[in-house]
Amino acid sequence: MNRNFWIIALISFINSLSFTILIPVLYLYGRQFKLDDFQTSLLFAIYAIAQFFATPIIGKLSDRFGRKPLLVISLAGTVLANLMAGTAASAAVLFFARFLDGITGGNASVAQAVISDVTSRENRAKAFGINGAAFGLGFILGPAISLLAQKAAINTPLGKSFGASFLVSGTIAAIALVLTIFLLPETLKTKAEKAQNIFDLGLDKLIKGLFMPRIGILLVINFLTGLTFTLFTFAFQPYFITVLKQNSDALTLMFFLFGVLGVIMQTLGISQLTKHFQLVQILFMGLFIRSLSFVLMPLWEDVHYFVAVCVFFSLLNSVVQPMISALISLNATPEEQGTVLGVSSSYLSISNAFGPIIAGLVVNQANPQSYGYPLYLAGICTFLVLIFAFIKRKSYAISRK
Repeated sequence: MNRNFWIIALISFINSLSFTILIPVLYLYGRQFKLDDFQTSLLFAIYAIAQFFATPIIGKLSDRFGRKPLLVISLAGTVLANLMAGTAASAAVLFFARFLDGITGGNASVAQAVISDVTSRENRAKAFGINGAAFGLGFILGPAISLLAQKAAINTPLGKSFGASFLVSGTIAAIALVLTIFLLPETLKTKAEKAQNIFDLGLDKLIKGLFMPRIGILLVINFLTGLTFTLFTFAFQPYFITVLKQNSDALTLMFFLFGVLGVIMQTLGISQLTKHFQLVQILFMGLFIRSLSFVLMPLWEDVHYFVAVCVFFSLLNSVVQPMISALISLNATPEEQGTVLGVSSSYLSISNAFGPIIAGLVVNQANPQSYGYPLYLAGICTFLVLIFAFIKRKSYAISRK
C-alpha cells in the first residue's frame, strides 16, 4: 500500500470518528426533543434520503473534477451541519442539520474512489478491508469520545444535552477537512469528459446502474443488505434501553464492543479469509452469521445473553460491506470507479432511509415486546438476501481469490 492510501485511510478514520460519535446519541437526542419512535426514525431517514439524491452527483462530479475538491466540500458540509445540530433549539433545526449533513455527505464514496485510484486490483479487497477497519476503529473511539463529551458538558450551558456529541463531531470533521486540504494529493489520473446535466439528481444513473453487466446485481444486493441491517441498527437502541433496561453508558459500551471486534476482523480476519476463500464465499458467510444473529437476539430478554449473541454477530458481520464494495470496484472499469461507487453508496443511503422507517412503524411504545419484532424481521430478510445472492453469484463473482 502506498503513501496516498494511508493518507486516505487516516482521513477515513478521522471522518468515521465524526460519524460514530453520533451513533449512540442520535436516538436519545431525538427523544430529548420529545420525538416519538416513528418521528425519531424520520430523523435517521432524512439524512439517508438526502444522501440518496446527493451521492451519485458527488460521485459523478469527482470523476469530472477530481476526488479532492469533492471530498473537501463534503467534509465542510459535515462540519457545518454538526455544529448546527449541536446547538439546535428545536426539532426543526435538528432535522434541517441532518438534511444538510446528508446532502453533502458523499465523502465515503469519494474516499472509496480514492482507494480504487491508488490500489491495484490484487490489493483492492485488502484495501477496502483496511478502510473498513479504519471505520471500525472509529466505532471503538467514537462512542467513548461521545460519552466523554456528554460527561464534560454537564458543567456547561449544554448540561445533560446530547448536543455536545454533535459539537465534538463537527470539530473532528474539521480536522479531517484540514488534512484533506494539506496532505491529500489529487488521485484521479484520467478525468471523465464533461457531462451534460451534471447537477441533475442522477436518477438515470441509478436506473442504468441496475442494467450494467456484473454491477447491477451487486447494487441490488447492496441495497437489500443495507435495508436489513438498518432495521437492526434502529431497533437495537430502544430494545437495549427499554426492554433490557440498560442506560446510555451501557449502550456506548456495546458500540465499543462492536468496534473492537470489527477492527480485529477487518484487519486480521479479511486478510486471512481472502487467502482461503473467494470474495463471494466470505460475503455468504457474513450474511449467514448476520441473519442468524438477528433472529437469536430477541429470543431471551437477558442482557448477558444479548451481549453473547452480539459477540457472535460481530465475528463476521463486519466483512459484509467491504466484500460488496470490493466486488463492485473489481467489476467496474477504472473510468467508472467514482460513478459506480457513488451509485452504490446512493442505493445504500436509500436503504438506510427505509430500514428505520419500517422499524419505526413496526414498534409500539405501549408494547415494549414489539421492539424485538424488527430484529426478527431483519434476520428473516437477511437470510432471503443470502439466498438471492447465492443464486445470482455467477453474475458478479470474481474467480481469483
